[in-house]
Amino acid sequence: MTMTGPGLIDIAMSNPINAHIVSRLPSLNLSQPMLTAGCLFQAVWNQKSGQPASWGVNDYDVFYFDEDLSWEAENQVILAARALFLDLNVKVELRNQARVHLWFSERFGSDYPALRSAQEGVDRFLICSTCIGLHIDSGELYTPHGLDELEQGILRMNPNFPQPALFLNKARSYQARWNWLTALNPAKG
Repeated sequence: MTMTGPGLIDIAMSNPINAHIVSRLPSLNLSQPMLTAGCLFQAVWNQKSGQPASWGVNDYDVFYFDEDLSWEAENQVILAARALFLDLNVKVELRNQARVHLWFSERFGSDYPALRSAQEGVDRFLICSTCIGLHIDSGELYTPHGLDELEQGILRMNPNFPQPALFLNKARSYQARWNWLTALNPAKG
């Protein structure tokens, strides 16, 4: 059966934490809010593996885009979100995608272009099948590489952000939890 956007959303929302985050995020009045990353795609792998949708989710990533590049503005959002989601007892990590280029090279050792939207942050995930974001305002799923590789468990380096060493580390981490995933050689893409 071929996975669809609505099907993925249904699977992801079977994790009650995702559903709570999606229902509460609008109260923060963020620009371009998106629920992204592992809390979405891991639910698919968990379903295939017979695990609960929330199994193995380390944190819940929310991207937004604010042209105020100050740490103080981002920290205000982080603190407001911490209070909003406190009762969920999980780590909800908000990041202003307009600021990522300011700290990325120091943290990860490579350059990162300035982004023009929250969606562009999803475009730069290391693995194609994990480039997934749920637009909170519209409820639409963003999947620039489609859903076939996610459903098939294929881990392929994202050509929009080729980082072979980081890709291999991330792929190995996923394979340690879901041993049926297949990592493609980054040199062959």
